Amino acid sequence: MFMLRCCLCLLLGCAWLLPARAGDRVALIVAGLDKQIYLPVKLAAQLGYFRDQDLEVELLSEPSGANAEDVLLVGAAQGVVGAYHHTLDLQARGKAAQSVVLFTLSPGEVELVATRQAAAISSPADWKGRRLGVTGLSSVTHVLTHALALRQGLKPQDYTVLPVGSGPAFAAALREGRIDGGMSSEPLASSLVQSGEARVLVDLRTPESTQKALGQSYPFAALYMQSAWISSHPGEVQRLVTALVRALRFIQQRSPAEVAAALGLQGDEAALYARALGESRAMFSADGLMPEGGPQQVQRLAALVNRPQRERRLDLGRTFTNDFARQANASLGPLSSP
Repeated sequence: MFMLRCCLCLLLGCAWLLPARAGDRVALIVAGLDKQIYLPVKLAAQLGYFRDQDLEVELLSEPSGANAEDVLLVGAAQGVVGAYHHTLDLQARGKAAQSVVLFTLSPGEVELVATRQAAAISSPADWKGRRLGVTGLSSVTHVLTHALALRQGLKPQDYTVLPVGSGPAFAAALREGRIDGGMSSEPLASSLVQSGEARVLVDLRTPESTQKALGQSYPFAALYMQSAWISSHPGEVQRLVTALVRALRFIQQRSPAEVAAALGLQGDEAALYARALGESRAMFSADGLMPEGGPQQVQRLAALVNRPQRERRLDLGRTFTNDFARQANASLGPLSSP
């Protein structure tokens, strides 16, 4: 009996190495399922695009992208819908992961300041002595916060970064005064501004506003997976990417109100979501391809705050692949006008 149990455990532990069958369940962990930056994965599920590809996709939510890395490594999920930046972080840790489809060409984040502090904080230059919220330490919101401060001549020791998560946890930290401001994404950012609790300090929602704030581009949201799993499951990865590129096209071809309706949103919630999407839709890629030079731009900012990425030479070509997105676009045909 003992030997039988050992064999069963061994088989289960190696199950991820076996070729996937059509209709098999795939678990994707999403670094904040309600964040608008990860809209394509919710749309693909809601509209049945995964089902059309003979996939049963389970979506799991994890507030911090940094924590999602570890969930991927222990095999609790086959992929992470999060920031492309984490593929660089994983390589610096000696792990191999690749982005297989890019969602956004900019972070889609907003640096907010609590309304009660708005008179004293008019730019990141006023952050000295302040407490700033990020989703988690070593998260991309952490990297972006430091990058914004450095452009204003501040050092990390000039202010305090607090990991407060996202969604309701971030809102609570802002309301309770535990942070003076912080980085949030849509639709929460617009909700806090609309309620009068916060004001926008820095807008990173579109490629244009990101270039202005950071002085460079910054490809952000993506689906990334362990390289070994990609190699052993190319058919399954292709079906995932095809469904997600189809969702990216839906975002481009439909109005923000139609997108909100496709998610099942109604009333004020739908109106808020559509308004936020209308202001930031330019961040979404139309084809899911990593742009030329994008990885280098991401590494440049990451190296500012991440010692392993400064001290270890990374092979950026191994952190992403455009092969699956190219094939998806070829199979779906030309993108039609809205």
